[in-house]
Amino acid sequence: MNITQLHNIFLNSSGICTDTRKLKKDCIFFALTGENFNGNEYASKALELGASYAVIDNLSYQKDERYILVNDTLKSLQKLANHHRKQLKCPVIGITGTNGKTTTKELIYCVLSSTFRTACTSGNLNNEIGVPLTILSTPLDTEMLIVEMGANHMGEINALCKIAEIDYGIITNIGKAHLEGFGNYENIIKTKNELYQFIEKENKIVFVNKNDGLLLGLSEKIERILYTDFKITNNGDNLASVIINNKEIKTKLVGSYNTNNIIAAYTIASYFKVNEEDIVNSLQKYTPTNNRSELKITNSKNTLILDAYNANPTSMRLSIDSFLETKKKSLWLILGDMLELGKSSLNEHQKIIDSLKEKNIKKVIIIGNEFGKCQHTFYHFENAEKASEWIKENQIINSQILLKGSRGIRLEQLEIVL
Repeated sequence: MNITQLHNIFLNSSGICTDTRKLKKDCIFFALTGENFNGNEYASKALELGASYAVIDNLSYQKDERYILVNDTLKSLQKLANHHRKQLKCPVIGITGTNGKTTTKELIYCVLSSTFRTACTSGNLNNEIGVPLTILSTPLDTEMLIVEMGANHMGEINALCKIAEIDYGIITNIGKAHLEGFGNYENIIKTKNELYQFIEKENKIVFVNKNDGLLLGLSEKIERILYTDFKITNNGDNLASVIINNKEIKTKLVGSYNTNNIIAAYTIASYFKVNEEDIVNSLQKYTPTNNRSELKITNSKNTLILDAYNANPTSMRLSIDSFLETKKKSLWLILGDMLELGKSSLNEHQKIIDSLKEKNIKKVIIIGNEFGKCQHTFYHFENAEKASEWIKENQIINSQILLKGSRGIRLEQLEIVL
């Protein structure tokens, strides 16, 4: 079966499924295989549950005409996504970066949706599986598509750019993350730069933060649109606000570090001729979710800043610095380990500890084994459960609290005791 035939079957299905627990009737099940599972083993179950076809890559699992045999299910999924991409008539915006890419994607989606039929990556489905699923979930009448692309090894961004065949690109920033997979910071730069290299080769356009020297240098040979000028305003509530073209945009996003994300969305929407009033209204109405820069008031009259979806040295410093700008007297920092830093982990965690000591910050709770290896004088707990027990006994009230850490530490559990 060639890719065109498979695509025709796809168009008459209810979509793609890779997990029998989330299966929809009349979908096409792709039997993907990972380190700890063999998707071929679930093909028959998928068909029993209502899938119309099962794509497999092992002949021994084929039983009837409903089983579509391919050489490699993942590569077939990617080829199908690329074929579907070619049928789309809309511009495709590719976005990557160490910090802020998901928030920026959501903001871009928010402003473009005010004018266009817009689709975007759901959640953080931004890898070699997620990007194809994003493309395949995009209706043919879509007018704008935003594809988020993540990576934890070299070559991945280039591969995703090829699948999505992006027309526009944006790198939010390049910082230290996933060092365990990349090895060093230089490899992270090379990997993120794969987006710029793809854009240059295809003679497309990138949007670049004019205040980021690294990105300016990497993109100097590419046609580019620089982020517009703006002024940060501080209302004392830790919510990101900016002034653009003499208009103040007050958002519900926590932290001044989000201003670059706001300006990126504003610039892209302006480029595509979205009405300025619609841009402003969309940015002001956007409400963050999924533990990303969320502002919450708790039962103990605490103001909780929940930014515990992801963490790396760059985002940790930005979050802390922005938080300390808050004018409230009682401030607490609850910090969880930054994961996947490899050999640099202890050094990077100690740098965070040392910076807090220099700032003379006393009210700090650190959670996780990596922080526990550091030299410190703060409250330390192995996990969120033990920290929760301490907080129950030592109530924190009428305070501003930052929760920042990698999602593997599960800091969101502390919300119920704060």
